[in-house]
Amino acid sequence: MSSDRKRVCVVGGGPAGMMCAGRAASLGCDVTLYEKMNAVGRKLAITGKGRCNVTNACDRNTFIENVPTNPRFLYGAYSAFSSDDTMSFFEELGVPLKVERGNRVFPMSDRSYDIVDAMRDYCKNNGVKIVYEKVEEVLCEDGRAIGVRVHGRKVGYDCVAVCTGGVSYPKTGSDGDGFRFAESLGINTVPRKPSLVPIEVKEKWVRALMGLSLKNVTLTVFDKKKQKEIYSDFGEMLFTHFGVSGPMVLSASCHMKPMEDDRYLLRVDLKPALDEKTLDTRLLSDFEKNKNRDFANSLSALLPQKLIPIFIDLTGVASDKKVNCITKTERRKILDTLKCLEFTAKGFRPIDEAIITSGGIDVKEIEPGSMRSKKIDGLYFAGEVLDCDAYTGGFNLQIAFSTGYLAGTDIAYN
Repeated sequence: MSSDRKRVCVVGGGPAGMMCAGRAASLGCDVTLYEKMNAVGRKLAITGKGRCNVTNACDRNTFIENVPTNPRFLYGAYSAFSSDDTMSFFEELGVPLKVERGNRVFPMSDRSYDIVDAMRDYCKNNGVKIVYEKVEEVLCEDGRAIGVRVHGRKVGYDCVAVCTGGVSYPKTGSDGDGFRFAESLGINTVPRKPSLVPIEVKEKWVRALMGLSLKNVTLTVFDKKKQKEIYSDFGEMLFTHFGVSGPMVLSASCHMKPMEDDRYLLRVDLKPALDEKTLDTRLLSDFEKNKNRDFANSLSALLPQKLIPIFIDLTGVASDKKVNCITKTERRKILDTLKCLEFTAKGFRPIDEAIITSGGIDVKEIEPGSMRSKKIDGLYFAGEVLDCDAYTGGFNLQIAFSTGYLAGTDIAYN
């Protein structure tokens, strides 16, 4: 091995770290990747319910629109390595991909480990040395990164890339190391908060629906403080013991900032395909078919069985009232409840249950065209450790790939 090769340390074996390490090594650097867990890609392996939503098949403008936190910072990184590049990258590594609803991209096999294995092999095939040890400190001298401390010993490098992730899912290794490294070096960070996180709600009746999944519904979030709707989407959601979760709820959480008790109303349209007039006609038709039955026994064609008792309570109509005795006013209440099942957000679940960490290394500290620290020469940051987060749909992994690729490229050429 030639002694004039640049010696590079990458801290963190997630998507950004592996991309950064593999890219720098492919361009001739002598790269060591440190991962404190016993395997790389631990968090990557559980994304997308174990299927791994690797990216979103979209153009740059759509990508930027789906990044609520510091989107402009990512123009350079995305231009260097786009969604198309990510798809080509994995296809060339032998992982066939498919595009699903919302342009979400998954491995054809629906196995996240195919992505993890491909990235690990990409690193190894380019000569990256993977070391399963914890980096305790990033070492700097005279304003330059000179190495890391591992097990109390100093290991010298020409540059260091910190790709340690956020603080969500700490059991996968994302427990905030990168923020501690940065703060100890005088680099500013933004307080960490959960993003893409389930929501706790106030209403106790929601708990009775635990385990119920609603598909093809519309979720809208109303901000009482601003007196306006701030989010609306069509899709799937899940009731839990604490409140609500599921794809739409996780996306909605990104918009509910700051989270304040009693500020946000969540409204579910159970029949979004039908306008009120059409739905009222449908109700009248159902009532005619069930006119001699109790109200409680007339809703099975409209609602999941588990929801019916709660729905009846919310309408205020007696469950044993004969359908042919339901008044026009009561029918209006039934209609309103079908179009707006409403509950109140109490707060987010803990950050260790969040998919993504919002906050992190202040992007004002980083050169957007290289991922280099502005304060310390030879120090780079990439991936979720940065204060950039996006909605669900593959956008967050694309941030990791784009920033990791850009950092690896700049490390090799500068």
